[in-house]
Amino acid sequence: MNTKMNLLVITSIMTVFGAIMIPNVVAETDQNNISIKPINEKVSLETTTVILSVPENNTLPWGTVFGAASDVAERYPVIIQFYKGNEAVHIAQVDTKGDGSYEYKFRVKNLDQNTGEFTDIFHGEYIVKIFKVIPNTDLVV
Repeated sequence: MNTKMNLLVITSIMTVFGAIMIPNVVAETDQNNISIKPINEKVSLETTTVILSVPENNTLPWGTVFGAASDVAERYPVIIQFYKGNEAVHIAQVDTKGDGSYEYKFRVKNLDQNTGEFTDIFHGEYIVKIFKVIPNTDLVV
């Protein structure tokens, strides 16, 4: 029993260090596919669409979606939606940091505690839509 518990603890620690050191699956916002739609006279909705590709030989359990520092409206979270084809498969809500940047880490693989085998949660290509409320820069909407 102790050997099994020790192995589980060691595996968990290695997984955490591996996930912290080298995230293998990343969707980073790209300035090429952004649309902005006014909500009211004060704020607009910025939608960024990126492709997330999880390779077949992915070995690490975590993926990351993040965005650089930008001007965001206060008190509005960032919404991240993952689509496989036209079907929504995962939705997340994250707060922005003080500089307007954000980061969302998610599981790509799970460890089955009974068998010790990893199961893929995400694999292949996904469309990721990132919704962010931003202050209007134009005086007229």
